[in-house]
Amino acid sequence: MAAPDTFYRKHGKRVFDVVVSATALACASPIIAGVAALVATKLGRPVLFRQERAGRHGKPFHIYKFRSMTDERGPDGNLLPDEVRLTPFGSFLRKTSLDELPELWNILKGDMSLVGPRPLLQRYVPRYSARQARRHEVRPGLTGLVAVNGRNTEQWEQRFERDVQYVDTYDLALDLRIIGKTIAVVFSRENVDPIGQTTMPEFQGLRHVN
Repeated sequence: MAAPDTFYRKHGKRVFDVVVSATALACASPIIAGVAALVATKLGRPVLFRQERAGRHGKPFHIYKFRSMTDERGPDGNLLPDEVRLTPFGSFLRKTSLDELPELWNILKGDMSLVGPRPLLQRYVPRYSARQARRHEVRPGLTGLVAVNGRNTEQWEQRFERDVQYVDTYDLALDLRIIGKTIAVVFSRENVDPIGQTTMPEFQGLRHVN
């Protein structure tokens, strides 16, 4: 197997991210404005969902997405289950990946990359094995190997193995292939939700993994 492109890893990937994310933000601005207006009308404000995620080297950052759920609460004041708060409109945003558009700003800022392991919750960081933690050797991505191989239907073990595989082998050619496959996956709207669930289950840590 040929060695990954060292120049791309050190310099080219970030340049590629900046150019593509800036161009995409400019071209998609009417779509972003339209989605924001629809979210405000159908789900209310705030329009954006903001959450702390783990970035490169496990450093925390705030990811931005369009809201896809309501803030409905039960008599006890707690939020209702995800499957209750996820509206048909919110489901449409997820299946078309329109809810992910604000992440282009995260990429432009340098929090994320176009391609890489998906950014997960900050509280997961101490739960990773040494091998799983290698996913943080690169910036988290808007898309990645997991997104084009099962998307949200794979178990955590499989997802993390693909993340490490990406860290070891990524180069410009691989990133371009993943982006191309991502476009096809988005249009097919396949494997958006975990089997039998609305969102991925909590990662509790895997003690048997080295």
